[in-house]
Amino acid sequence: MKLQPVVPFEPVLASQLPEDGQWIAQIKWDGVRMLSYCDGNEAELINRRGNRRTLQYPEIADPRAYCRAGSVILDGEVIALSGGKPSFHEVMRRDSLKNAAAIKAVSPQVPVLYMVFDILYCNGTWLLDQPLSRRQQMLGEMLLPHPHVQAVPSYADPAELYAAAVRQGLEGIVCKDSGSTYALGGKDKRWLKRKIIFDVTAVAGGVTFRDGTVNAVLLGLYDDEGKLHYIGHAGAGRMTVQDWRDLTEQAHTLASETMPFAELPERSKGAFWIKPQLVFKVHYLEWNPSGTLRHPSIQARVELAPQHCLLSQRDASVVN
Repeated sequence: MKLQPVVPFEPVLASQLPEDGQWIAQIKWDGVRMLSYCDGNEAELINRRGNRRTLQYPEIADPRAYCRAGSVILDGEVIALSGGKPSFHEVMRRDSLKNAAAIKAVSPQVPVLYMVFDILYCNGTWLLDQPLSRRQQMLGEMLLPHPHVQAVPSYADPAELYAAAVRQGLEGIVCKDSGSTYALGGKDKRWLKRKIIFDVTAVAGGVTFRDGTVNAVLLGLYDDEGKLHYIGHAGAGRMTVQDWRDLTEQAHTLASETMPFAELPERSKGAFWIKPQLVFKVHYLEWNPSGTLRHPSIQARVELAPQHCLLSQRDASVVN
């Protein structure tokens, strides 16, 4: 493929909704950020970390099926629904698969939607310097009807959309300056995310057992010096019985004679220490004064290097 993967623009976490200026608001989908590429010959799906996901999502693998442009780069989110709402756990059932036969078997059980919200490149021309309003107009002109692809709706009243998201129990909203250009690899206040449900990616440094099966994990984040700090003990969430069985097997293979945390966790009784290699996405309500998570809830295992599980995520989320 001639088009090289790019790093997408990211929103900044905000404690308040914007009041001044020309803003649009969109639902923040609890899914996997995905860019869809086609150079006119080859097509690829690549996530925001630069990992190819073309195999995992065959129904949206080729943008020529849902975009009239001859060459294009689209930006959006791949989601899967559970109970009518986006579920990160469900989309991870697809995203984590590597075997074509398994993907074919699971695809009907976990259908996905590609929620497209931006277009970066179209018919040989980069659109990065075009204002968001113009890019959205072009996106509307280029997208074709497709059962697994939708354009993300935009709303003129962020407060109204935020209230609706609260009522529906969604993750939050993203507010975007309608005049904003698209900064590759950038992150600034021209795009703001206002969360209802907070999340963190954390690494497991230990587990506890019940009747021989793992029933909870001890989670941590790294500081700038590489020390792993305990942030909580989580057993609730969306893990299935099979997930816990698989985790039990993995825990035994990762057994460690030494505790990986910089300080002894408050919930260390019965802990089985493991090498910090397993990463989880965790929902929580807020940070406790003690530096631990209030009501952590495991959403899914994620493919992320443990060194990316940084304590700076806490600084980014303490906004209220």
